[in-house]
Amino acid sequence: MSEDCEIEAVAAMLEDATARTILTQTSLEPMSANTLSERCDASKPTVYRRLEDLRELDLLVEQTEPDPEGGHHRTVYSTNMDRITVELRDGELHLSVDRREDIADRFTQLIEGI
Repeated sequence: MSEDCEIEAVAAMLEDATARTILTQTSLEPMSANTLSERCDASKPTVYRRLEDLRELDLLVEQTEPDPEGGHHRTVYSTNMDRITVELRDGELHLSVDRREDIADRFTQLIEGI
């Protein structure tokens, strides 16, 4: 995706109230689509569409975790970014996304650096 397209896609996503709520809520703790549907006061299909859109923009990650109540596994989502910055340089807009590093990725980088 070109940077111009990415700026437009991220801006459009941030314009959406459901997407903003998903990002803010999942920055606090990983949440299931059902929980997010309640927090966003939106239908499950709407939440699932926004989750997919946010994942495609790499602003959200999907994880599987044990469900202690059901004895199965469940899918939860969490924000993997800390900051989105749009800068005006040399007459052009530039987008940068500061992403959170997964602990496993940091460990791999440490081992590879040895």
